[in-house]
Amino acid sequence: MPQLAVGVDFLSEFARLQGPVQRRTKEALAKFGEHTHAGLHLEKVSGARDDRARTIRIDQFWRGVVLAPEQGDRYVLLRVMPHDDASAWAKSHRFTVNEVSGVLEVRDVEALEQLAAESPAESDPEPERLFGTVSDADLRRLGIDEQVLTAAHTVTDEQMLDAIAPLLPENQSDVLYALASGMTVEEVWADIVAPRVPAEHIDTGDLGAAAERSRGRVALVDRPEELLALFDKPLALWRVFLHPSQEQVAYRPTYWGSAQVTGGPGTGKTVVALHRVRHLVSRRELPSKSVLLTTFNRGLADALDRDLPQLLDPDERQAVQVVNVDRWANGVVRAEHGPLDLVSDDHLRERMRRAATEAEFSPAFLLDEWRHVVLAHAITDGDAYLAASRRGRGRGLGKAQKRRIWSAIERFQAGLRDDRVWTWLGIADEAARLVRARERPPFRHVVVDEIQDLHPAHWRLLRAAAPLGPDDLFLTGDPHQRIYGNHVSLRRVGITVSGRSTRLQINYRTTAEILHWSLGVLGDLPIGDLDEGTDTLTGYRSALHGEPPVLAPADMRSGEVAELATALRGWHDDGVEWGDMAVVARTNRVARRIATALGNASISTTDLHNTASALRVGTMHGMKGLEFRCVAVADVGRDSLPLPQAVTPESEDPVRHALDVQQERCLLFVACTRARERLRISWSGPRSELLPRDSHAAAGP
Repeated sequence: MPQLAVGVDFLSEFARLQGPVQRRTKEALAKFGEHTHAGLHLEKVSGARDDRARTIRIDQFWRGVVLAPEQGDRYVLLRVMPHDDASAWAKSHRFTVNEVSGVLEVRDVEALEQLAAESPAESDPEPERLFGTVSDADLRRLGIDEQVLTAAHTVTDEQMLDAIAPLLPENQSDVLYALASGMTVEEVWADIVAPRVPAEHIDTGDLGAAAERSRGRVALVDRPEELLALFDKPLALWRVFLHPSQEQVAYRPTYWGSAQVTGGPGTGKTVVALHRVRHLVSRRELPSKSVLLTTFNRGLADALDRDLPQLLDPDERQAVQVVNVDRWANGVVRAEHGPLDLVSDDHLRERMRRAATEAEFSPAFLLDEWRHVVLAHAITDGDAYLAASRRGRGRGLGKAQKRRIWSAIERFQAGLRDDRVWTWLGIADEAARLVRARERPPFRHVVVDEIQDLHPAHWRLLRAAAPLGPDDLFLTGDPHQRIYGNHVSLRRVGITVSGRSTRLQINYRTTAEILHWSLGVLGDLPIGDLDEGTDTLTGYRSALHGEPPVLAPADMRSGEVAELATALRGWHDDGVEWGDMAVVARTNRVARRIATALGNASISTTDLHNTASALRVGTMHGMKGLEFRCVAVADVGRDSLPLPQAVTPESEDPVRHALDVQQERCLLFVACTRARERLRISWSGPRSELLPRDSHAAAGP
């Protein structure tokens, strides 16, 4: 019986097809799988560059493009397109097996030949080549074949590489991008090529075996019902299928200590964390709840809990406890002290105002000093405060000022204790103390996602949660997505990842056009990492292409929302389901106002985490861990972003002011990079200073 594999890229494209086309695609593939002779359903393509290219009839207008092997029975569905487009695509592409890695390759051979024909004549002035310092022998050793080598010789800068990358086999474009980012030949070999090199001999004519080796990019199934099940959840499949660079990190047999994985949005850090859990629980039998999988907030933890059963059988699932760090800390402290009375931020500000007898320092400044110095260093007395590092606090303080500040903080903390009220950070600090005092740590392994938003009190708790040793902590995150103002040095909380840190570079979610524009939001300021250095997104890229973001200014708020409603209906008319769109703003107040106005325009809305088939509306903070086909970011005006009350006045603390503005940039960056296909930015009045001025974006409705 023929077996049909599906390219993972197509699985995401499938979600964009209109409902009737999706249904007929499933029906056609079910008939294909049931038949004992696949050739009855496949048609040869006249004039194809590769005689193994076939089309399969979906209906009168739509065709699928299928790779039919010369040997074996593994067929690969690559595209579903209108009839003429499918024929043109099948004619222009060729399928090969890489001689070094043995993976299946797809290339636009017609476009590459045209590119070679348009190369400058030898008499023309020789331009500087992007890969001019890399020898052809080294490129061939890294798996670059002759046709791609010719194309690489024409590349003069990264913009040109971006232009030709869609024409190249993905594994070869990965190599070129890595070299362009500054990696050495040996680094590229070790990080990208070597993990893909098979132990067995490579038969460059065996496409079926190549598909088997391409498990990170090809979904293999054995029965028709397995194939059809994939189409029911195509947008979640990136959480199941690993790119070789991700697989190498997730399934490394052992890390001799804590390990860290960083990378920009959409690089698959969360999927790596999930697969690391799978590795930890599948290699040996573990007691119930001996692995902690945790993250910053409850919504993210709930998402991890939903995804984990896709990877673990029920017995393995019993070994893992999934809970966000604050909820776990709350349970630890509640077991010791009984019910806990939490106070709001407004209540805290009022308490600090009463505790501060000196007009020299505002309650906001003192609360930040308490969070980022006192709680960060677990300070319990005035001498320790006088000696403490104030990293990230820009306002210099003399000893007399520090003594007055400590007196205010001491009164503030005494009031919390006397009234038996708690804050989330106070709970985390107390939980760390209680867990450290236990005879043995509660977990064998701890896997933490979204590490950039955790406070030092959280880190002290997590460090105490598992014994020091191999595979104790596995950490994933991105400092460029830090949206809660916590700046941490891992080594200062007893966690060392030196020599065990990996950076992922390929975005599998967002188009290159959206990504390029969103990177402009971050500006040129350096972003601090989690170990007292700076983080970089050098080499970070997307292999996907689509429409540029749309910038939509309006004269008035009412006009902005009216135009937004028109744009949303346009997306829906293009086949995007309402539940695959999101509208976000900086604050809950504005998000609620927009939701009400859209409701009045007969567009049903729901909150971001609701699974109902309605338009999702919420805040930028709420977008963490989510993704949508289309995202509209609204109210991005000068008076809304940066949010004035979220930014420390420069006169009060210039360093904190800069960090707060940077945090607002990161927040907008997070919101924009949740979009997979379309991004729309709107505002009324003057535009926000955070929006990039020199950017590739379209004016829109």
